[in-house]
Amino acid sequence: MNIAIERNPSSRKLSDLGVMSWPKWSCQPGKYALVFEERETCYLVKGKVKVYPKGSSEFVEFGAGDLVTIPKGLSCTWDVSLFIDKHYKFDPPTSP
Repeated sequence: MNIAIERNPSSRKLSDLGVMSWPKWSCQPGKYALVFEERETCYLVKGKVKVYPKGSSEFVEFGAGDLVTIPKGLSCTWDVSLFIDKHYKFDPPTSP
């Protein structure tokens, strides 16, 4: 699983990326089956989640203050333990 997590990136980096202008998404605690059709970069403002790739018992955990890159094509379950509030952006689709 190639989820990249940068813990507590600098405010300069977040500003350079324009994170606070990205759309927001939030969800309550629970389990969510997700498929990432494009690579997503997100910054968690609040929350905590364990991400389990489909068919695996291994997980990656991240939370508030983390800048995360999720690879294109990942099918997974998000096990959200604390309310999630995040900014996110998807890479533009690539041409065939």
